[in-house]
Amino acid sequence: MPLFTSGISRRRSTLTHRKGPSANHQMNGSTYPSEEDALLSRRQLSTTAGNRFHVSKAWIRSIFIGTIVLGLLLSALFDDRSSSVRKSSSSVGQAVDILDQNSDQKQSDTKSTTIRPGSIFLDTNGDPINAHGGGFLFHDDVYYWYGEIKTGNTYTPAANANWGGSRVDLVGISCYSSQDLIHWESRGIVLPAVTDDPTHDLYVKGVAERPKVVYNSLTNKFVMWLHIDSMDYKRARSGVAESDSPVGPFTYIQSFRPNDQMARDLTLFVDKKSTTAYLITSSEDNAVMHINELTSNYTSFTGKWKPIFQGRYMEAPTIFQRNEKYYFIGSGCTAWKPNAARSAVSTSSIWGPWTELGNPCRGEDADTTFHSQSTYVLPINNGKGGEDHFMFAADRWNEKNLSDSRYVWLPIEFGAAEDEGNGGEESPTIHWQDEWDVSKVLN
Repeated sequence: MPLFTSGISRRRSTLTHRKGPSANHQMNGSTYPSEEDALLSRRQLSTTAGNRFHVSKAWIRSIFIGTIVLGLLLSALFDDRSSSVRKSSSSVGQAVDILDQNSDQKQSDTKSTTIRPGSIFLDTNGDPINAHGGGFLFHDDVYYWYGEIKTGNTYTPAANANWGGSRVDLVGISCYSSQDLIHWESRGIVLPAVTDDPTHDLYVKGVAERPKVVYNSLTNKFVMWLHIDSMDYKRARSGVAESDSPVGPFTYIQSFRPNDQMARDLTLFVDKKSTTAYLITSSEDNAVMHINELTSNYTSFTGKWKPIFQGRYMEAPTIFQRNEKYYFIGSGCTAWKPNAARSAVSTSSIWGPWTELGNPCRGEDADTTFHSQSTYVLPINNGKGGEDHFMFAADRWNEKNLSDSRYVWLPIEFGAAEDEGNGGEESPTIHWQDEWDVSKVLN
């Protein structure tokens, strides 16, 4: 039985997963929108699809309850027994409960300590959280969640029609903060799109994906790296921005092809042993992962790099440390469609050698990573000096309505790999849980 389980196990809905294809440009500086545009962008954080969904649900619920109440009142007119009224009131409550049980779950209870993977995550204002392809930062006892804002019309450019590369126009990168991983306060748009310069890396018709942020203790700066691309994914670059605060605003610096190599999906990793930072990118048309060492200020490259997992065609990379070992979890390349996750371990250093461990997911729908795709692995320590716990964070992509994509967060366990034929190394494993109690990790 997996840790933190609620004992509930229902089948998950079959939504979809993430993109793929494949460059060369450089812009300095960042253009910020007007106050009106910024306010409009913040309002757009609540998804259109979610609002329509809520309205239609509320309308159906009202009609359903009203019909029941009317029928019961008419019945009461012909039956003066008080018990009948009491039974009628009870019946209304039961009917409401049944309807609520059939509605989509929302993670919005202010007293809740449970995470419900695949549900609608709401912020403290009651709005759907809009932070896709995200990354996390833990700083001064606060968790920060950064992600892509997916809002507005989902459409497929003609250049992407052959592989189903649907998109929404770029709005910017959002940030949320929390002390318990349940209640998230919106901190607004920390890196906005540029609306008036088609040559800028952050232009609304471009791509800015998978933002990851780390803190640099030498410069006292917060550094963000993200995938920068053209609409057809042929630029394949990595962009960098920095801020004096974890909640921005971030100032965009420039984009690179790291070490003159193409780069798409990425993750950012700081080695606990040395505080050296690395940018890990899906490169060479996604066929190979590259490890790129960053300079001491985390905003450029030292020139030291290495290809890993050659010919394996992976994207959505995550890297984390546990017990002096380095672990990798990523995905295959099947556009927005979900596939089986990949995992690997290096026992000596981030440079490898890396040994693949297979799919970390277990049970029903493991072959689609529970209809999701990896985006980050978050270490969680309860502050008592014990071993970190780890949370697997993923996106359940809705390729036809990207604003209604959901989040799948699950705890990672570690078991002896002898049973899995992985050479005796401990393997990360992920089991589906309809809900799990994060307070057992934090307290």
